Amino acid sequence: GPHMRVRLKAHYGGDILITSVDPTTTFQDLCEEVRDMCGLHQQHPLTLKWVDSEGDPCTVSSQMELEEAFRLACQGRDEVLIIHVFPSIPE
Repeated sequence: GPHMRVRLKAHYGGDILITSVDPTTTFQDLCEEVRDMCGLHQQHPLTLKWVDSEGDPCTVSSQMELEEAFRLACQGRDEVLIIHVFPSIPE
C-alpha cells in the first residue's frame, strides 16, 4: 500500500509541536523540518532525542539511528515518534 505517515511530536522549550512525516524521511530532512517548526535557523546545531517504548531518551544523530527509531515507532500502537529537541550539540 501507500506509505503511511508517522506522527511526530516534538518537545521544544516547553512547547509540543506536532506534524507528520514520511518514514522514508532522511535525517537531514528531519532536522530541517524540526528547525523550521522550532523557528531555528537552518545552521543551528541540534540534538534530537527520541523516547522509546520504555520511556528512555535515545539520541538520534544519524540516518541509521533515525531508521531504527521509525521502525520501532511503527511497531507501536499509536505510530507516533516523540522527539525532544535541544538547540545545541550533544555533550
